[in-house]
Amino acid sequence: MEVASGTTPLAVAESIGKRLAKEAVAARLNGRLLDLTAKLDEDGSFEVLTFDDPVGKSVYWHSTAHVMAAAVVQLFPDAKPTIGPPIDEGFYYDFDVSKPFTEEQLADIEAEMAKLIEADEPFERMEMSVEQAIEYYQQQGNPYKVELIEEIARNGDKTVSLYKTGPFVDLCRGPHLPSTGKIGAFKLLSVAGAYWRGDEKNPMLQRIYGVSYPRRAQLQARLEFLEQARLRDHRRLGRELELFSFFEEAGAGLVYYHPYGAMLRQIVCDFTIKEHLRRGYKLLRTPHLIKADIWDISGHRPQGYPMYFTEVDGQEYGIKPMNCPGHILIYRSKTRSYRDLPLRYFELGTVYRHELAGVLHGLMRVRGFTQDDAHIFCTPEQLESEIIGVVDFALDMMRTFGFHEYEVYLSTRPDKSVGTDEQWERATEALRLALQHKEIAYQVDEGGGAFYGPKIDIKVRDAIGRLWQCPTIQCDFTQPERFDINYIGPDGKPHRPVMIHRVVLAGIERFLGVLIENYAGSFPLWLSPVQVRVLPITDRNLDYARAVYQRLWDTGFRVELDDSNQTLSAKIRDGELMKIPYLLVVGDREQEAGTVAVRDRDAGDLGGRSLDEFIAQLREQDKPGQV
Repeated sequence: MEVASGTTPLAVAESIGKRLAKEAVAARLNGRLLDLTAKLDEDGSFEVLTFDDPVGKSVYWHSTAHVMAAAVVQLFPDAKPTIGPPIDEGFYYDFDVSKPFTEEQLADIEAEMAKLIEADEPFERMEMSVEQAIEYYQQQGNPYKVELIEEIARNGDKTVSLYKTGPFVDLCRGPHLPSTGKIGAFKLLSVAGAYWRGDEKNPMLQRIYGVSYPRRAQLQARLEFLEQARLRDHRRLGRELELFSFFEEAGAGLVYYHPYGAMLRQIVCDFTIKEHLRRGYKLLRTPHLIKADIWDISGHRPQGYPMYFTEVDGQEYGIKPMNCPGHILIYRSKTRSYRDLPLRYFELGTVYRHELAGVLHGLMRVRGFTQDDAHIFCTPEQLESEIIGVVDFALDMMRTFGFHEYEVYLSTRPDKSVGTDEQWERATEALRLALQHKEIAYQVDEGGGAFYGPKIDIKVRDAIGRLWQCPTIQCDFTQPERFDINYIGPDGKPHRPVMIHRVVLAGIERFLGVLIENYAGSFPLWLSPVQVRVLPITDRNLDYARAVYQRLWDTGFRVELDDSNQTLSAKIRDGELMKIPYLLVVGDREQEAGTVAVRDRDAGDLGGRSLDEFIAQLREQDKPGQV
């Protein structure tokens, strides 16, 4: 297209079509994002962005965050706005306020936002010198904006951009919607505490989350999804199903498993160990404490890894955040031959990381967790086949636990890393070749690798479509060199092995959280902490109920007997709330006939059947992978 200099992107969109102009939210010229009201001043590649574009969504949500901030400042004049970015599914804005926001106040803020949207206020871009902007926000009494502007100045910028929405002015690089009236349906979701810039040493702010869409039907679909996510929240289910607890008075981010949760964890761990042994892995166990010097060699301490350190007998020790140095020490304990390789070491190793309090999130982000961690030492010639083997293993495990859809990412070298360019190129190419061999489509995550090597990340899709990071496979040429480990080759000379770091589940805690949310706590039979609960109707049925219980127990099933003095309806309700797969009701009729009345968690009352028949049914279902 050829347009006059100074034409706006919105005018270009209008010349293409009314629908595009109506749906447009921003534009891009030669990769540079622009407001629709900006003036085009150069030739180049031009795009009109709509809400359907990921960047368009970000512009839309960021604009809604500004409207929310304007509403908050209108209602709470003393509130100090800090930052309000778009996120994966919506937006948030952080405020410094004297009193925490309440959930009830969100409705008031929504009402004020509706007024601003109805007024169709324009988003007006302004520019100030750094000095003018600092003075402006000092007069506003907002040290947070001053800090951000000073940081911009340190990067060499002389001016900053601001956007005016009604009386509200906010520091922002933009772009934004042309006006507030472009915002369709919106909803404020929740309020939470958040440290300024994620640092627990900084002030605690109030964060309001929200989401917005061009059409109400889109918002409704999103709210229904969020309701599903709420019902599946592993933290809530962890309490209701008596799986685990966190005790802040005993330390944040540390999990206490109750009997049902410990059983679920043990089922997962036992199956994991069995599968590793079946695939030729050797089981290891390494200490929680290792001298700090080892973490200097590995690079964890120099790289600022979030570790805990302590002192023992005058010497500094690190509490392990990773299992790899221990596995390397075991490898190095004797001379290895090329005939010994590949050597696959596996450990369910508990590690500890000093995560910030603000990022802790149930089982998904904790300070103490167990990894299904393995390290494979191999020759360079064996590398591709070993990576392929791990990919197969990881996908087999995901399918067994009920995950059949996934996305794969190849994560490359981050800014903070160790090793040479050649080592990184060799490691990245080995991972790429393995994915190509398996004909697995993947996306590149630039800079997403570990500090010692690139990796393959597999994100599984759960029952309601969310992606979770689970298996990861990392290729490492640097640690063998840093620890100076070798193997004797066919030529009788020492050679450097390659090291593969990998988990095929994730951290066990994180994987349990994903499992809980995927199944909404209604685990398949083989994973259920309690598979069957026997419910006697009256005390005179107790002896028969105990006999049924004992038979199931002796047969190897996880069974409970509810011999409480509750009514039968209360016992059934309790069993259903605990999401137990089968409830066996036994009364006079069942006792006389030697049967059980079976209640299925999903199908309800299945009627009476013999215990032998029921046990045969359980055996058929009690297999890994059965749903």
